[in-house]
Amino acid sequence: MIIREALGADLAALLAAEREAFGEEEGPEIAKLVESLLTDLTAKPLVSLVALSGRQVTGHILFTRAQIASNEHIPAAILAPLAVIPASQNRGVGGRLIEEGVRILSESGVKLIFVLGHPGYYPRYGFRPAGTLGFEAPYPIPEEVADAWMVRELSPGMIGSIKGKVHCAAALDRPEYWRE
Repeated sequence: MIIREALGADLAALLAAEREAFGEEEGPEIAKLVESLLTDLTAKPLVSLVALSGRQVTGHILFTRAQIASNEHIPAAILAPLAVIPASQNRGVGGRLIEEGVRILSESGVKLIFVLGHPGYYPRYGFRPAGTLGFEAPYPIPEEVADAWMVRELSPGMIGSIKGKVHCAAALDRPEYWRE
């Protein structure tokens, strides 16, 4: 498996992987969101990575720019979405995509990464519930799934020293994207 930055030539294949990974019900909506985020100027800088098995795109991850309302000068990102095609799931593809994205973002100076995702999965990669640490999601997260809103600190000491509402790229700033 190879993990690398997504190229323009990868667009159709990575959108197909998004559709396949998220299924018939959510896949088209997620693929449309990814396509919008890739061209959204408010999402930049962004990191878009693909996992390749041979020439096939088996996974995709996208990190877009985020801001913390009370600390807009703190570089932050939102991970959304992470997709791995069903035939490649449970083989470490998602974890490798996350860690490569974290490495790139850390080297670029990003301090915090946020995600709305499965609370049984993302903590394996250093994510912790963000709401209890003082970070409010762009839209309210229902109490019963509050642990799905998570943060990973890339610069020690950020958590606890800042807090506030997280703002996302315009393409992601819709309430339907903030349900778990």
